[in-house]
This record gives sequence, C-alpha cells and structure tokens, in this order.
Amino acid sequence: MTAILTTKNVTKRFGGLVAVNSVDFQIPDQSIVSIIGPNGAGKTTFFNCITGFGKPDEGEIIFEGAPIHGLRADQISHLGVSRTYQNIRLFAEMTALENILVGQHTFLHASWISAVLGLPSVRKEEKDALNEAKRLLDFVGLKGHGDTLARNLPYGAQRRLEIARALATRPKLLLLDEPSAGMNPSESEDLTVFIRRLRDEVGITILLIEHHMRVVMGISENITVLDYGEKIAEGSPKEIQSNPRVIEAYLGRGAATEGMEDAHERHQKKGG
Repeated sequence: MTAILTTKNVTKRFGGLVAVNSVDFQIPDQSIVSIIGPNGAGKTTFFNCITGFGKPDEGEIIFEGAPIHGLRADQISHLGVSRTYQNIRLFAEMTALENILVGQHTFLHASWISAVLGLPSVRKEEKDALNEAKRLLDFVGLKGHGDTLARNLPYGAQRRLEIARALATRPKLLLLDEPSAGMNPSESEDLTVFIRRLRDEVGITILLIEHHMRVVMGISENITVLDYGEKIAEGSPKEIQSNPRVIEAYLGRGAATEGMEDAHERHQKKGG
C-alpha cells in the first residue's frame, strides 16, 4: 500500500535535549496507525514536526510525495493534514456550530467588500458553510447541539466537536493526540468505533498518540514505539504487545512478564 506520509531521519532538539532522534516512519494511505511510548518519549514533538508547529532540525517529512517540513502549519493544513490536541482547544465561548465554521475558513473565498455588499455569491458560500457544519455536527453525533456553547458540552462531546472542527479542514491525514484522554470505558469504546468510521466511510488516514492500551490494541493496524525520542519498535499490535523491550521501556522492568494491557492498568492505578 502506498504511504501517504513518510519521515526520514527526523530530528528535533531543544537546546541540549534531543526530543526526537532520527525517526524514520511511514503510514500507509487509509490506515489506522498509533504511536505509543512513555511520557517524554517525543510523541507530541513528532506530531508537531509533522503538522508544522515545530520544524525539524534535521530530516525530511514527505506528504503525498512532496516535502512539507519547511512549510507553515496553515499551509500543511491546507494540503490535507489536520490534528487535535491532548488538551482540548475549542473556542469555549463560541457555539458548537461556530467552532466548526472556524475550521472552514481556509476554504471560504469571499472578500470583505463582497460581504459588505451582501452579494449572492457570499450568501451562497455562507449557506453552504453552515450546511456543511451541520452535517459534520450530525456525523460526530452532536445533532441538535449546534447552538450550545462549547464549554457547556460534556467532556466526551467536546472531544467529538474538536474532531468535527478538524474534519472541517477536509483532511486526508488526521492526527489525534490522546483522543480518549479523560473518557470513561464506554466513551472510549464509542470513540474507537467512530475512528473506524472516519477511515472506512470517509477514507481518512488516522495517526494517533494514545495511552489507553485497549484503544491502541483494538484499533491499530500498526504501532510505532518511541522512547527517549528514538524509535525502538514497530509492528502489529500482537508483535508490540509481546515485545519485552517495549514493555520494559513503556512500563518498567517489572511489567515485562505481565503482558502490556494488564501492566498498563496496574501502572495507571498507581497514578503513573
């Protein structure tokens, strides 16, 4: 299968700290791939390099055959790479519909003069944008909440709204940074089903960072593991789950004989 994104020797430093160290990575088109690793492993920094929020100091990032590592975040988004964040970044005082409309701004072409004059082309563009925002709201399961302020939505609904806003940018590749963080088991299961829908029904390639091992193992077709900024393993969920080096790096030496999911749950209960 053709790779939609390839990174070669991507390195990012912060002073003397090497946050991402010579990472080679590929994600096949229309696949679901996860990046895991302990806190501080460089996962979010790697995401930032891909999406233009932090330029790599070395290496290349190729999207659909063209380099993007020198582009701004808005340029990369316009090409079809979008993301969500570990900490929700909605516009809290705007409605759900308004948040989604913000995501469409790069595809709206009316000038301010046309808007002031109220030309028919402007009214049509506004109507189309509103209809698309309503469609996306319905798609993520928030039909009827268009006029609700983002801050008044339940946590799980806010996560879905953030994904809807990202979808408004018409991504081909969607990066999800810990999408199940803070969710209960039922919400996490619903999210897993929804992510599969994004790939199966819309054809979007999904790359996610996720600490919830049951989500990772249940949805990923391939998993890449980072530790101290380096890629230490890559493979299927079964291969990663039984890899002693991965378990040791991610959960500590005592976890290597437990199995990854059980050890992770033990680790979480201890507050790690």
